[in-house]
Amino acid sequence: MKLSNRLLACCDYVNYGDRVADVGADHGYLGIHLLRTGRASQVIASDIHPAPLESARRNAVKFGVADRMTFCLSDGLSALPRDFDVLVCAGMGADTMIHILSMAPWLKKGQYRLILQCQSRRPELRRWLSENGYTIRRETLAQDGKFYYPVMEVLPGAGPTLTPGQCYLSPALLESGSPLLGAYVRRVIEGMRESVAGLSRSGGEKYQEYLRILEELLEMEAKIHDNGR
Repeated sequence: MKLSNRLLACCDYVNYGDRVADVGADHGYLGIHLLRTGRASQVIASDIHPAPLESARRNAVKFGVADRMTFCLSDGLSALPRDFDVLVCAGMGADTMIHILSMAPWLKKGQYRLILQCQSRRPELRRWLSENGYTIRRETLAQDGKFYYPVMEVLPGAGPTLTPGQCYLSPALLESGSPLLGAYVRRVIEGMRESVAGLSRSGGEKYQEYLRILEELLEMEAKIHDNGR
């Protein structure tokens, strides 16, 4: 059983002995890895579809961890037991994650930690977290092939509101010390440059908004270079 680097990065945020809820567990490999390495004491594997959940159940038996793994057919957290310490959501887009978290306001009332690996629209997810009572405590990067994947550890409790630029590059990510940070920052800036260029002819509020974000991102990049001297 081999995990992708992005899933291994999620596992690195799990503390030894944690009870883990893996929402969108698919084949169950993340939870199985956590149990086999001793990071997790118990795992709830949850999925909205029966077929991947049955696959996870078979894999748990195959790898000898079925006695410490339970399986839950659930739309997000709607049918999930609440006796866990860490929630892992990996491989979903921002819209799906925001929907799942919005439907579970009780997460903010406990001592839960959230480990989020978002596949798309990450600025929207960071903005939503910032505006809805969550703080990104840590954020790092993983690379699989040519793709970079941010992985966040998120805690209940409001922190400083993120600026538009920080929704693209969070303070936690800039402080991560990841060896992939420089390349990721360049990729984010290049993507914003393309967006600004595409809007430049029409102008308007969106163009001005993206231009301000680009300027903020360039300031962040300059600070990274200054701190690296």
